[in-house]
Amino acid sequence: MAKAIKREYVWLECKECGDRNYRTEVNVQGGTPKLELKKFCKRERKHTVHKLRRK
Repeated sequence: MAKAIKREYVWLECKECGDRNYRTEVNVQGGTPKLELKKFCKRERKHTVHKLRRK
């Protein structure tokens, strides 16, 4: 049988406006990663830093 991989869906939230724009899957087996990415925010209409948030 295949091993179960512990993955979890999380949201990426814009630090400037607070919108949760993107949903992604992360591996939580080795602890929760501190993820910060520069992504495009629809409300701000520019690239801003997005942080990992749980629902």
